[in-house]
Amino acid sequence: MGGYIGVKAKTAIVTNIPRIYLDHAATTPLRPQARAAMEEGFALWANPSSPHGEGRRARAALEDARERIKASLGWSGEVIFTSGASEAAELALDAANAVHDIASAVEHDAVLRGDRPEWTLPVRPDGAADLRALSAESRPSDLLVDDPENRSLVAVQHVNSETGNRQHIGFAAEVVHDNGGLLLIDCAQSAGKFAIPQMADLAIVSAHKFGGPVGVGALLVKDYAMLHPSGGQERGYRRGTENLPGVLAMAAALEACGDPYVDPGVIEPLDSFASEVRALGGEWLSDRLSDPTPYIRAIAMPGISAQAQLMRFDMAGIAVSQGSACSSGTMKRSHVLTAMGLPDELADRTIRVSFGWTTTRQEVERFCEVWLDMARQAG
Repeated sequence: MGGYIGVKAKTAIVTNIPRIYLDHAATTPLRPQARAAMEEGFALWANPSSPHGEGRRARAALEDARERIKASLGWSGEVIFTSGASEAAELALDAANAVHDIASAVEHDAVLRGDRPEWTLPVRPDGAADLRALSAESRPSDLLVDDPENRSLVAVQHVNSETGNRQHIGFAAEVVHDNGGLLLIDCAQSAGKFAIPQMADLAIVSAHKFGGPVGVGALLVKDYAMLHPSGGQERGYRRGTENLPGVLAMAAALEACGDPYVDPGVIEPLDSFASEVRALGGEWLSDRLSDPTPYIRAIAMPGISAQAQLMRFDMAGIAVSQGSACSSGTMKRSHVLTAMGLPDELADRTIRVSFGWTTTRQEVERFCEVWLDMARQAG
């Protein structure tokens, strides 16, 4: 990792060096395959719900994309297209044939909204949802019962957007289904990277997290009978004309996702970097997690607030973030890190760095060098 001449020196010539984007958990650049598919979709400008020839051609393209998306995700159920993950979450919460809502304490703000959920599932210090609490005395007895007339919808995020921790979905499904509930999985951060948990009853997908365009996503549902219709498009389960160019681009982006999502060699420098972070008194949060994933890392720097770090990284030409994109522009402390029991002063020094399909090894190495240089200057 040698050769870096310091944050201040690099900042002085930041306009002469290419910027490095390491905030892929917020959104990742549009893939060329998705861009080409969008252009094809713009040529099919008719409304897919129209009965004439133009509308039927648009409908045929839409349904072909639906099948391609199901095939790419390995999903055998139904796909309802939405404007993104937030609408998919709202649709699931509002339209599911369930009376009660339960969600883990580390869910995205789109799930933890308003007066929802009725009961919050705690998480352990390692970020794992405490699923045993679903059957513990601390849970209100009427929220998860094997009764179709009193059924609960339980939301559990597959991969956390701030820490990268992956939840044990198999165990969650076992507990929820044994008690007659429906399981909603937020796959916004995992679709295109990991297999969609097939034991989910409903799942949330967002195209711009894996190289599709902003403004399109889907709610996967095992059976339409799990939802009550609201009229309009998408078999009557979602109102609004479908975004055909976006849907075609979403299908193309999914098909372009590799396995693995990022070449292991690209993020290999993080192994030695983590040791240096610990040696400098920093916190490598993956050490705490029950199942850390490779593409999202949370790191606490000693002596410098996360907000100050973000500004310094930006001046050095590197884009990172503090928590999820939906809350990183606020002064609010991360509810995810708070739920895990991290001390406030540690949470306030934690940034998120996330990697995607455009990330190179050289970019990762430069981030590591800048972080270490910044931490040493602070020390």
